[in-house]
Amino acid sequence: MENKTVARNRKARHDYFILDTLECGIVLTGTEIKSVRAGNLNLKDSYASIERKEGAAALELWLTGMHISPYDKGSYYNHEPERDRKLLATRQEIVRLNGKVREKGLTLIPLSVYIKEGKRAKVELALARGKAEHDKRDAIAERDAKRDMDRAVRTRGRYE
Repeated sequence: MENKTVARNRKARHDYFILDTLECGIVLTGTEIKSVRAGNLNLKDSYASIERKEGAAALELWLTGMHISPYDKGSYYNHEPERDRKLLATRQEIVRLNGKVREKGLTLIPLSVYIKEGKRAKVELALARGKAEHDKRDAIAERDAKRDMDRAVRTRGRYE
């Protein structure tokens, strides 16, 4: 069975250099997973952090700022839309990411959320470095130049 992409963080590849990616599970409540399957979530301004929460023995991976709209058929058991959600990764992955995040300028951002094999919600997490304004302008100029070249190749044989 295929992965069904529910949401993408479109600004991520524009604002960051993606250095590495990782697939993580996400801990959701009943009404949250129903709302995610319906596609009612937004990854804008969300990020992941590595913290040791109260009562936890080891470091944990948390996703902050992801908005999941309340389930429309839910009752008073509905979830809070922007609560922190725990991400599921192995201890070795968390320790490796923690070491890299401590480097200057690196951050963890979600690229997409998808349903894997029709059952589980997964987050594609990226280790990224922020782009400066001139890097963004260079990327836009490259994209425009590529579009112009493709257009020229397509129209080359038309007028001969």
